[in-house]
Amino acid sequence: MGPVTAGVLQLLALTGALALVYIPLGTYMARVYSSKQHLRAERWIYKGIGADPDTEMRWPAYLRGVLAFSAAGVLFLYALQRLQGVLPGSLGFASIDPDQAFNTAVSFVTNTNWQSYYGEQAMGHVVQTAGLAVQNFVSAAVGMAVAVALVRGFARSRSGELGNFWADLVRGVVRILVPLAFVAGLVLVACGAIQNFSGIHEVGQFMGGSQQWNGGAVASQEAIKELGTNGGGYFNANSAHPFENPTPFSNLFEIFLILVIPFSLTRTFGVMVGSVKQGYAILAAMGTIWLGFVSLMMWAEFSRHGPAFELAGGAMEGKEVRFGLGGSSIFAVSTTLTSTGAVDSFHSSFTGLGGGITLLGMMLGEIAPGGVGSGLYGMLIMAIIAVFIAGLMVGRTPEYLGKKISTREIKLAALYILVTPALVLVFTAFAMALPTPADSMTNSGAHGFSEILYAYTSASNNNGSAFAGLNADTQWFNTTLGIAMLLGRFLPMVFVLALAGSLARQSPVPVTAGTLRTEKPLFTGLLVGAILIITGLTYFPALALGPLAEGLA
Repeated sequence: MGPVTAGVLQLLALTGALALVYIPLGTYMARVYSSKQHLRAERWIYKGIGADPDTEMRWPAYLRGVLAFSAAGVLFLYALQRLQGVLPGSLGFASIDPDQAFNTAVSFVTNTNWQSYYGEQAMGHVVQTAGLAVQNFVSAAVGMAVAVALVRGFARSRSGELGNFWADLVRGVVRILVPLAFVAGLVLVACGAIQNFSGIHEVGQFMGGSQQWNGGAVASQEAIKELGTNGGGYFNANSAHPFENPTPFSNLFEIFLILVIPFSLTRTFGVMVGSVKQGYAILAAMGTIWLGFVSLMMWAEFSRHGPAFELAGGAMEGKEVRFGLGGSSIFAVSTTLTSTGAVDSFHSSFTGLGGGITLLGMMLGEIAPGGVGSGLYGMLIMAIIAVFIAGLMVGRTPEYLGKKISTREIKLAALYILVTPALVLVFTAFAMALPTPADSMTNSGAHGFSEILYAYTSASNNNGSAFAGLNADTQWFNTTLGIAMLLGRFLPMVFVLALAGSLARQSPVPVTAGTLRTEKPLFTGLLVGAILIITGLTYFPALALGPLAEGLA
């Protein structure tokens, strides 16, 4: 079997698996967030944190819950890292430096999981499990809660109430993420991923010396790392490490975990707004972009010519032989079109155009299908923009799901789509203009610029993957990337929740002959076109200086 055929078969198998679970998982999540009943374990948690899960919240109260919970998470994780040297189970590792502890705490709380450290050489068992793994669950649940609040904004009328943040957070963890991660962890253990709390030990003799590895609860953390679109690896090599991702099947399974909740949330959206066709329209837009990017990536990586490329079956530098070019391409696209950031290959070693595709995937806003929660609310914001554009073309007040898109709504949507590009381009410009940050680049020219652009794109979009080749463990990068992650996560949430509250206060608008049918293929095409055009106009100059210049050289 040729490498191209193998890649296509993996893509077909993955698509079939996602289609198989789409309806049951999406419908189940809709029931979870619509239920009036509380499980016993949930009631214990509510009692412990002093929350009343039945109290409805307007958007300012919901936002305060999001920010307060996240701030507490940052402080706790920062303290845990700073105290690591005196904690049991630290494997002898010292406490983390202040700038790196800040960067890591912000990274995991914002669902970014950017890592400027070597996991197996810096973090002990306590920080990995009680700190990083816990944030993998709750940061994902926060994103899902905000998405559900926006969906309720469309579904409700004349109330302004968006549900209860604490109930949405706890249900997301207890009823969705923990059960799925438990099953996924068992599958990964069966595939060969390790799960233990052993210390540092030698694994063999190499060239007259020994190689040492520490064990850890890797399979369980790997499961939620992918399922929650987190991406932070237990080891520095991330999902290229055989302890995290041992086989071609585990590689495909991890891609499935990355995509399953974001895609299925479109079904949740359709059920909760009372029209599953609306969910299918959003799903079609996400699926079109994802399949298009996977096809482009495979073409870019397989199309190189010459004896070396032909013998290797493509551009194999920086890729694991056990995954092949097809598996690596699907993984790279999936991890950058979501907010996962996990990698099973070095994106810096992709072809110039291939590296540009990973960059562009993040620049779209990671909405195809995006992170858990963040992908859905990002796509719904783009749907509002698309409806507004359609309204301008026909001279009619835009409407979406029975809600008028007035001046307030379009301003909030515009602010949402402007925040991230501003962070990416401004921070990249400062890093290139100042002398010290540029010293961290391994490469010069277009590829070196791509390293810097990729870092701030990854941080501002809460992705977390790295282009490789950039030394990000400096005070400049730890601090500025941390700030970019904070602003890139929570400023958009402010606009999303304000928009949700505005929509929930409206009265429904009756459907007329002039209403744009947003469940039709025409709207899906308009939505995809709007996403690509807006992103292209925003980022083309930066892309032209980096991956495009390298790819066309």
